[in-house]
Amino acid sequence: MTTPSGKLPAETRFAVVRQRLEQFEPLPGWHAWAYEFALFVFKQGWACLFGALMLALLVGTHLFYPTDAPIARYDFLTLSALAIQVGMLGFRLETWSEAKVILAFHIVGTVMELFKTAHGSWIYPEPSLLRIGGVPLFSGFMYAAVGSYIARVWRIFDFRFSHYPPLWTTWILGVAIYINFFAHHWLPDIRLGLFAAMFVLFARTRVWFSVWRQPRWMPLLVGWLLVALFIWFAENLGTFARAWAYPNQLHVWAFVPPAKLGAWYLLMYISFVLVSWVAKVREPSDGTGAR
Repeated sequence: MTTPSGKLPAETRFAVVRQRLEQFEPLPGWHAWAYEFALFVFKQGWACLFGALMLALLVGTHLFYPTDAPIARYDFLTLSALAIQVGMLGFRLETWSEAKVILAFHIVGTVMELFKTAHGSWIYPEPSLLRIGGVPLFSGFMYAAVGSYIARVWRIFDFRFSHYPPLWTTWILGVAIYINFFAHHWLPDIRLGLFAAMFVLFARTRVWFSVWRQPRWMPLLVGWLLVALFIWFAENLGTFARAWAYPNQLHVWAFVPPAKLGAWYLLMYISFVLVSWVAKVREPSDGTGAR
């Protein structure tokens, strides 16, 4: 993709690599399909960069962090996450717009963490100095990793949407979902109603994305489910690494129940709406997704 002047966009270093890969000419037939799939995997991996580095830090420090280290493991994770963020901006691996999304997610996530840990939903079992109450500061970066992925994949795949509902309705639903994460501790849990409202709003919505030359699409509700599944898998690795623990994991590790997928699906929706704050919700250039 080039600018009107014919020059490559300067937002990130990835733009140069992406253009070179997209200009490659494989043999027709299954070779082209295989190349498009490989390009899809590469772009997804690039979008996951921040989250993948954070997950590697969680597992790596769990297995290899020395017990006599001068700083606590959680504090090392916080400083490392901050260094990754600064490095990605400094080396133009991330845009400032994406950094704003990460900051918003850090704030939203930390507020939720403070509330949930106070009510015993999960705990952070290791000591640390860089914390607010019972919440180490690296935890906000875990939410930020989700926001980073959505913002980056939105840009990398040039998301377009057909039959997207009015933006004000998506924000109202997002606020209701966020409030329910807190209010269900005292009031009836209305998540089933929230799922129903999400289905009503987005049942017809398709997300169009460009992997290579031919635009592809999938139902947006399905796309959110796939990402929620990936987050659930990452959460299992995170709890295995003792980054945090649910009450049933305090003495011996166990898989996070699949029922948590519902909570992650709702969080995925909040994440998507927050990213739409800085990313444009655009329609396909014609009614069919061709651009």
